[in-house]
Amino acid sequence: MGREPATVGLLAVSKTQPAAAIRDAFAAGLRDFGENYLQEALDKQAELDDLPLTWHFIGPIQSNKTKAIAEHFDWVHSVDRLKIAQRLSDQRPAALPPLNICLQVNVSGEASKSGCAPQEVQQLARAITALPRLRLRGLMCIPAPSEDPAEQRAAFARLRQLRDELALDLDTLSMGMSQDLEAAIAEGATWVRIGTALFGARDYGRPQ
Repeated sequence: MGREPATVGLLAVSKTQPAAAIRDAFAAGLRDFGENYLQEALDKQAELDDLPLTWHFIGPIQSNKTKAIAEHFDWVHSVDRLKIAQRLSDQRPAALPPLNICLQVNVSGEASKSGCAPQEVQQLARAITALPRLRLRGLMCIPAPSEDPAEQRAAFARLRQLRDELALDLDTLSMGMSQDLEAAIAEGATWVRIGTALFGARDYGRPQ
């Protein structure tokens, strides 16, 4: 694919996985872990506080969850409206560095998916860059599922185009999961969010 391996980060999606699995992944060299469910993540963070892990929140964000997210995570990939960004900035502790933010974009226009519309990216991104306790790093997407590599690449290329059109100093494209990571990497992903391919099938019977 013509990419240097060091230019693509592996974000281990550890939702529904026990803390022991994260500890094993750490022993194998992984440092960045993505969580969708806040209470589950906080429990695992407490259990694993002896490890130097970087925590990424990648799920939909409700207003009543922003304080805990601002206090306990290093990255948030799923900001899709200004109200949430403002709350995260206001609630980010002064003792911590600015919170790394990705703006989630609904590149496929699915009604069931979170994310701002592509035409909203410019205004929302520039508003986020003005918030003092956040650092806008780039864009994130979860395209409509497809087994066609050309369709996969087209969706990821759209996100890359949107980032480039912003003309801001952004270094991040969070895109690609276990089933489409090759297409995402080919289109410039800097974080691929991998769960099943690392940990196996998830047990959704675990408490969230």
